[in-house]
Amino acid sequence: MSKVLEQVEAIVLPITEELGFELVDMAFEKEGKNWFLRIFIDKEGGIDIDECALVSEKVSEKMDESDPITQNYFLEVSSPGAERPLKKEADFENAIGKYIHVTSFAPIDGRKMWEGTLLAYDGVTLTIEITDKTRKITCLIPKEKVAKARLAIKF
Repeated sequence: MSKVLEQVEAIVLPITEELGFELVDMAFEKEGKNWFLRIFIDKEGGIDIDECALVSEKVSEKMDESDPITQNYFLEVSSPGAERPLKKEADFENAIGKYIHVTSFAPIDGRKMWEGTLLAYDGVTLTIEITDKTRKITCLIPKEKVAKARLAIKF
């Protein structure tokens, strides 16, 4: 995590925890000429726009006080959506039994992308059941090789 995001997380985390929300993810990225600080929050049952606005207001006040980002930027607070990223141990544990999308840094058994049901996660390995044409295949993916993982919508 970049130094800026570490400083921002130190500001955001106490706010989200106080409100009973989970800080799911953050990103500080440039699009065109503009910088965006994106904060993704959630809670059991989902997050609504008023809760996002409340977090945005509180974060904005605290950011103005400590000013960890020197350039101009837009602050966006939102829900991670249906395709929520899986980053923390608890994210993977909570995703057991759900349909997920995983990409790896390097090929594992000839593939770098899997989409299927997460059958198990033991802290080291993801066990995913995918469908290849008409047959079901169980794949073991070492967590250390996972570049990105998220919940997925099954079509």
